[in-house]
Amino acid sequence: MQSANRFLKDLKSSTQSLGAWQMFPSPSTSRTLARIPGLSWVLVDQEHGNVGDSEMHECIANIAPYGVSPLVRIPDKERWMIKRALDAGAHGIMVPLLSTVEEVEEVVKQSKFPPSGKRGLGSPFSVNAFGLYSIGDYLSQANDNTAVIIQIETLASYENVEAFAKVPGVDVLFIGPFDLSNSLGHPLAHGVEHPVLTNAIQRILDVAHANGKKAGIFTTSGEDARKRVEQGFDMVHIGTDVHVLIAGMSSCVSEAQGTKAKAAKGGY
Repeated sequence: MQSANRFLKDLKSSTQSLGAWQMFPSPSTSRTLARIPGLSWVLVDQEHGNVGDSEMHECIANIAPYGVSPLVRIPDKERWMIKRALDAGAHGIMVPLLSTVEEVEEVVKQSKFPPSGKRGLGSPFSVNAFGLYSIGDYLSQANDNTAVIIQIETLASYENVEAFAKVPGVDVLFIGPFDLSNSLGHPLAHGVEHPVLTNAIQRILDVAHANGKKAGIFTTSGEDARKRVEQGFDMVHIGTDVHVLIAGMSSCVSEAQGTKAKAAKGGY
């Protein structure tokens, strides 16, 4: 399992890990993203994306065979959501909208088998995403080889970030800059980053590293992603299927019309 989870393998070897977001409910999209050189993970977004439970299972099954880690952002912290994502074979889960240390601790417990946690065993599908054949092999290795990623995006999570970083079992603190900027009272409008947000992002990065955790962040372009790589982030989002499609097609239309590309509606 350790060798199969490319995302965790990157993090444990201090390799900066680049990945993409999937919001379309399409296994074909999963395969296409997983085949892009340089990506080590594809996150299936069930919070804001159009991906239901059945599609999530299929997306994971079409990402893992390419040696890329399928991650899942679940819609909320509910126990059944954690269970469904990990049972489908997710190499890690991202959990949004957490406010208290107790919530973070409970997420970790629901993500781990006893005696470390409360997760139940029974899925015949999780082994496939790790190249295993035995559920027993999965059970004995899963706790150390499935990642828990906690989003820092609310005012409460930002105020509690040091406490979150001390919770055993948390692997990554991941910044959602748009919601975080709103929570801090300085919305990130049209890519203009207020100094309050700039300082908050740096603080989260520093807190994560000071406590032996990794830090991740969502970006809106390759240029923005490069900035975060150079800043020292360990997990960097570089593109979302929906917005890359909009931007790419908008550019093609503009070239065909001989006009300057317009800002795509629905993008960031």
